[in-house]
Amino acid sequence: MKIFIDGKWLDKDQAKVSVFDHGLLYGDGIFEGIRAYNGRVFKLREHLDRLFQSAKGILLEIPYTLEELEKIILNGVKNNGLKDAYIRLVVTRGFGDLGLDMRKCKKASVIVIVDKIALFPESVYEQGLKVITSSLRRTPHQCLSPNVKSLNYLNNIMAKNEAARAGAQEAILLNMEGYVAECSGDNIFYLKEGKVITPPLWAGILPGVTRAVAIEILKGKFRVPVREDLFTTFDLYTAEEVFVTGTGAEIIAVVEIDGRKIASGKPGKLTRQLQEAYRELTQTTGVAVYENELSALVQ
Repeated sequence: MKIFIDGKWLDKDQAKVSVFDHGLLYGDGIFEGIRAYNGRVFKLREHLDRLFQSAKGILLEIPYTLEELEKIILNGVKNNGLKDAYIRLVVTRGFGDLGLDMRKCKKASVIVIVDKIALFPESVYEQGLKVITSSLRRTPHQCLSPNVKSLNYLNNIMAKNEAARAGAQEAILLNMEGYVAECSGDNIFYLKEGKVITPPLWAGILPGVTRAVAIEILKGKFRVPVREDLFTTFDLYTAEEVFVTGTGAEIIAVVEIDGRKIASGKPGKLTRQLQEAYRELTQTTGVAVYENELSALVQ
């Protein structure tokens, strides 16, 4: 495995960061999780746009242009000889000292890891997720905008751990007003009376790339109305279908929340159709890594 750190491709055992890196010391940085399917990087520009927006939000200057990062990522997939991959792009504040002053960090550090990922076994995609509502609340805008995909993921990690301790696979985080925000690593949707509802961005959620793709498919291919609105866990309990979306998780049905079965307790028809449409899209679109090989296949 070759890992990119600040302009160099290094073997896995040689890929190291300083103990004075503010990403390590304080979680001071941002990241993106990106997927490659069938030799194509899916929604690469959308992920990089979000990365640069997160950087702007925390006053972090990325030492590469968006176009340069695109090339680094494509080279990373190619250098590791993968067709299907998970790409972790990390930007930290960089080397500094033991103080909080970001001005001591002279240059941000950029890391690109290309590997494989399987957040859930295939059986979960067939049978659906069991979910709980976390006792924790989503970090509010007044503290740190949820739009920033920061390296400080303790809020999410503790919610995920709470789910695991309860025998569930995912946790729902409410916002400070008690409305559903998102899960520990996914956006959430529900279907009722022919409409799909998902929390609005201002409710305290990350603007998910997969979330946007799901909305596009639902509205375009399936002609299903999608509304962004506030809702409570009761709306989820009484929904016809519930599903979550995320780059790592893709699209998965939720079949149980807080011990309550959702409808029949099995993945619903719309969720299954959405899963199929999403997987088809990931296999046929994206930025080509092995352009010559892909051209040969087309011919």
